[in-house]
Amino acid sequence: MECAGCASGLHSALVKLPSVTDASVDYASGVATIQGEVPDEVVLATIRNRGFEVEPFASERWPQLLAGEATSEGQDLDWDSVLEVDRSAIESQQSARETRWRWRAIIGLSLWIPLEALHWLGHRFLHEALGPTLLDSIMLGGSSIAVVLAGSGFFASAWRAARHRQTNMDTLVSLGVLSAYGTSLVTFIAQRFGQMASAPLWFAEATALLGIISLGHWLEARATVKAGAATRDLLDLQPESAEVLNGSSLQRVPSRALRRGDRVLIRPGGRIPVDGFVVDGAASVDESSLTGEPLPVRREPGDSVRAGCIALDGSLTVEATTAGDRTTLARVAALVQQAQSSRAPVQRLADRVSAVFVPAALAIALLALVAWWIAGAPMIGVLAATTVLVISCPCALGIATPMAVMVGTGEASRRGILIKDASTLEKAAATAVVLFDKTGTLSEGRPEVTEITPEGAERRSDVLALAASAETTSEHPIARAICRRAEADGIVVPPVGEFVAVTGEGVRARVGTHMVAVLRDEHASCRIERDGALIGRITVADAIRPGSHEAVRSLRTMGIGVHLLTGDRPSPARTLAMAVGIDPSMVFANQTPETKSSLVRRASPASMMVGDGINDAAALAIADVGVAMGRGAGIAIEAAPVVLLRDDPRAVAEFIRLARATMTTVRQNLAFAFVYNAIAIPLAAGALLGTKGPLIAAIAMGLSDVCVVGNALRLKARLARERHAIARSR
Repeated sequence: MECAGCASGLHSALVKLPSVTDASVDYASGVATIQGEVPDEVVLATIRNRGFEVEPFASERWPQLLAGEATSEGQDLDWDSVLEVDRSAIESQQSARETRWRWRAIIGLSLWIPLEALHWLGHRFLHEALGPTLLDSIMLGGSSIAVVLAGSGFFASAWRAARHRQTNMDTLVSLGVLSAYGTSLVTFIAQRFGQMASAPLWFAEATALLGIISLGHWLEARATVKAGAATRDLLDLQPESAEVLNGSSLQRVPSRALRRGDRVLIRPGGRIPVDGFVVDGAASVDESSLTGEPLPVRREPGDSVRAGCIALDGSLTVEATTAGDRTTLARVAALVQQAQSSRAPVQRLADRVSAVFVPAALAIALLALVAWWIAGAPMIGVLAATTVLVISCPCALGIATPMAVMVGTGEASRRGILIKDASTLEKAAATAVVLFDKTGTLSEGRPEVTEITPEGAERRSDVLALAASAETTSEHPIARAICRRAEADGIVVPPVGEFVAVTGEGVRARVGTHMVAVLRDEHASCRIERDGALIGRITVADAIRPGSHEAVRSLRTMGIGVHLLTGDRPSPARTLAMAVGIDPSMVFANQTPETKSSLVRRASPASMMVGDGINDAAALAIADVGVAMGRGAGIAIEAAPVVLLRDDPRAVAEFIRLARATMTTVRQNLAFAFVYNAIAIPLAAGALLGTKGPLIAAIAMGLSDVCVVGNALRLKARLARERHAIARSR
């Protein structure tokens, strides 16, 4: 595709196909995504009938990759290779487009500059020496070369659209160039026969149109390649090879050939090649390239590690928990690519305008020509029509949103924030209320026993021993906390039998000759009964996650309401809320998955839910924007359109600021594109730009592209500075 209008026209054709529910066509990456029960061959035929080359990408299986699954046929699929193939194809396409525009710009500008100089110098100093015929012939020859070599791409794109009864941005450029060149050619021939002696020649202007517009497109293509580098940066984090422990020997194998269960040696300073857990050694691990967290974290036996991170100061032996081609990096890269190829809802406005813009510009150019012709100034009419055709090209409108979205999603990935589609950015920017889950989100999700209160003459150790015995087979967080405390205190836990768990109430079990119950209690986390008699209470508390208070303060400073939803009891929920700065009146305790979903549904229409557990999945899916903590349950990550790779609640405010900055840039770009055309077209139609109107139009159109691209690059630089400042402050 040579212009954003190509993407808009193709999108219109795809959404009209029967059974297609939605479609997106991304000009920057050259990727079309179609949703609906429609045969592949129908989609491919539709695209080919529009004059484009097309091939299906292996990324049609991305949903399986994102879920970490095998293919539907049960076969293993090298996902890194899939991404490499897809990304290589995209990068190759982007690089080829950049190269084409660069050469067109070089040819056009290299011919225009000397022709323009010859035009001015010739008429002043060389007219008598060279003669008008030779001078004009040189101008004709140079312009003809530019039209053939630099203009071929514009003409081919316009002709392809015309064959399908469509117009695009290249239609305007082609007609503008051919009008200037064709009128000048007719005038040149007429002057050789003594006619039209006073009529101007616009050979230099026609060449300028091609050179300057190609320069704008080249800068745009170059910026697109840079803006889309986030996926390549991620894929490059995984080392090409790994040292696998095979008995007492080491064998070097490609990283993507690693399989679950392989044990890999990572030397100090080396990158981890696969997701897994540490079985031997200890090291500080730099996870900043994946999570955005600047401080290294200590990893010891039993701790999990992810591919792409660096072991800074020690050796690690890591047992792989995934295949080397299904790492977190591969899934992250797929998400980034998916987001950068998606369309934000605001883009639909630009698409609708672009769809009618080119025909409207053609109509205005024709009216200007006819009006000036009737007024007795046909050459001014040609001048005005040519200027309208060039100056009204809506390239800036077409790239206003995609450029900013590519920058925003790419920068988010560098901060460990994964956005699954561009529409999420737009929704997040409008967030008015954030609803946090408590456990595992604002708290560490690892409760610890803080108080043991025996009744009467009971001993604390006996209360703890009986409670730990009854909870031995339970997986509840409170049960695990009680068992850990008993183990830490060196208490011998008696054997248990007849274990029964009662949902929402607690557990009962036979310990020796006694029936022991650990039950929910309104005064503490649980009460312990022996043969129906209360013998003590145990309080379990969850430590507040670092950064929770700062996260809440940042959100409130931004004017966003903060609520707390939890299945925990009111007392610990309010305690945590007050500790992190949440108004106690905004605490909703004793919530089930159903009531959480109901609360989210009743919240502001611009709501964001942040959670990590299975019980949060429904609420994450219902919220306008669901945000899952990266180490949370798989179903929560699947349900949420945003995933935080680092378990840091401060990333929520960071994400909203990034989304707001991105959408501000989008609106600025769209406003500029609209205002530019609203001012430029009337000036061009009225021939108010003078005899150099086409040249001024080419410069203005090129600058409009540069302004939009420059604004997106300004956003990229600003977000990068902000990221570095956050890293330094932590």
